[in-house]
Amino acid sequence: MYYTFESRIRYSEVDSHGLLTMESLMNYFQDCSTFQSEDNGAGLAWMFARREAWVVSSWQVVVHRYPAHCEKVIIGTIPYGMKGFIGYRNFYMQTQDGEQLAVANSVWSLINIDSGLPSRISQELIDAYPVFEKLPMNYLPRKIPFPEEGTFSDGKKIQVIEDYLDTNQHVNNEQYIRMAVNNLPDRSAQIRQLRAEYKQQARLGDMICPKINSKITEDGRPVYTVALNTTEGAPYCTVELTLA
Repeated sequence: MYYTFESRIRYSEVDSHGLLTMESLMNYFQDCSTFQSEDNGAGLAWMFARREAWVVSSWQVVVHRYPAHCEKVIIGTIPYGMKGFIGYRNFYMQTQDGEQLAVANSVWSLINIDSGLPSRISQELIDAYPVFEKLPMNYLPRKIPFPEEGTFSDGKKIQVIEDYLDTNQHVNNEQYIRMAVNNLPDRSAQIRQLRAEYKQQARLGDMICPKINSKITEDGRPVYTVALNTTEGAPYCTVELTLA
């Protein structure tokens, strides 16, 4: 049986139109995976004692409809594969009547906290996450090359403060999404698909330099690719946002 929890869309999670934001949706998915880990005996304290942590490598999120303020929802997660040091996990959000609101795919790496190197997935971790068939969706490559054509611009530089950090002491993956979304020219535009590729970890005091590309697809959809780079131009994270 899939791991799920129920919630209700809070006022603090919606935009100026009263709809759930992409960043809040990502937080729901991230919380769902941590709830499953805690309930299955592989939570933060257990992982820290083993000096291991899961870090996300990529996201693909497809939104069919953003739920509204006070709407009741069900959030679920489905591990569908583990190999070496890599874990594969689906997420979804749906209404209590079964309407699928959003579906996501994610790839995670298990690392040693001290060395930063990959750590092989143990049998204990395999036992903690029952594996199911992956959800049907149009799976796209996790690699996101920065486009060579289109319109280019630079965003405002961002210095990493403590509020951006998670328990692993690096910038939380949702914070990169927030930074990318904040570089859209129209924050009220609805995002229909998000892809994110994480390449290195930003830590307290680091400077993040956004580089933005915009283009229009053949079917007329605006697509923004935001590279969140080091001061030397190497990407921490690249985010692709396809608008409605």
